[in-house]
Amino acid sequence: MTDHSQPTAAPEPTGRIVLLTTSHRVAPGVLSWPAWQTLHAADRVLCADPGHPQLPYLREAGVEVEYTVPDAHELVEACAGGRTVVVLPAGEGDQRLTDGLARLAGSGRVSMPDLELLPGSYDLPGARLLDLVQVMDRVRRECPWTSRQTHRGLAKYAIEEAYELVEAIEDGDREELREELGDVLLQVVFHARIAEEGIPGGEDGDEGDEEGDTDGEGLGAFSIDDVAGALVQKLIHRHPHVFGDAEAETPEDVHAHWQRTKAVEKQRESVTDGIPLGQPGLALAAKLAGRARTGGVAVELPRGDGIGYELLRLAARAEAEGVDPETALRAAARVYRDAIRAAEGVAATPR
Repeated sequence: MTDHSQPTAAPEPTGRIVLLTTSHRVAPGVLSWPAWQTLHAADRVLCADPGHPQLPYLREAGVEVEYTVPDAHELVEACAGGRTVVVLPAGEGDQRLTDGLARLAGSGRVSMPDLELLPGSYDLPGARLLDLVQVMDRVRRECPWTSRQTHRGLAKYAIEEAYELVEAIEDGDREELREELGDVLLQVVFHARIAEEGIPGGEDGDEGDEEGDTDGEGLGAFSIDDVAGALVQKLIHRHPHVFGDAEAETPEDVHAHWQRTKAVEKQRESVTDGIPLGQPGLALAAKLAGRARTGGVAVELPRGDGIGYELLRLAARAEAEGVDPETALRAAARVYRDAIRAAEGVAATPR
């Protein structure tokens, strides 16, 4: 029996829709090679935002862009015949378009083109810090309270946040640790933002009253980039075994490198220079003992009557044995706190 039926025609290619996303944290025009290849090979490149930051760079590269984004039906039709259409969404995306494409795909009544999400640029580690700087800048300009703060007025918060961070570390609470690290970071960014305005009036050491005076730029202005840049230089300079030819096999070797480098940098007259006297007493005593020991200064502990001298001896002994007396005392105090609560019939606090 002869089959007289006509041969079935091959289905028409459905084409491809490429949603090309970019990060606002990466400089415009810095795109991945796959992104540039796709843009140059596309049949059409569409963008609804004529102010999109990538457009000047696409024009320089010879990529023709149409300032329109059709609805989902029109976009699918534009891909008919195997054509590739690239869409540059706005910074907040195009929810209307993506929802429409999802509905068409789910209906089963339309031959959908291939849909591809192509990141044209990626956030590098630390990219969200750029967001933090931008947000801090706006809050400093527009918030009635934040805009009037000074370095001196905020100093107490830096101390409070540091103690809360220590408590989170000792509790072993990872969520709390993440939050407290953020609060400490806020202090750094906040002070750096204030420092961009310099010293009001140009008077060294005079930042006005608690209300602050932030009109215009004063002397000694610096930014968060200056802070980070100096820190990067310090880390590189003090780690010659990582960034240079020096060798360090043990933590003790690293510590020796660090101390030698600091001695050259600071040119201090005494091993006690740079030790903040305002820190807690046990930490201060241990720091002094440690500096004297590592600096090779042969000095006996002062003798005297009273608990202060006893604590000094205990702190020096702890430091010599590699124990932080502040941490040790806090740990013992927490046990004591739990014992008090148990005696009161109160449940122990969670750790």
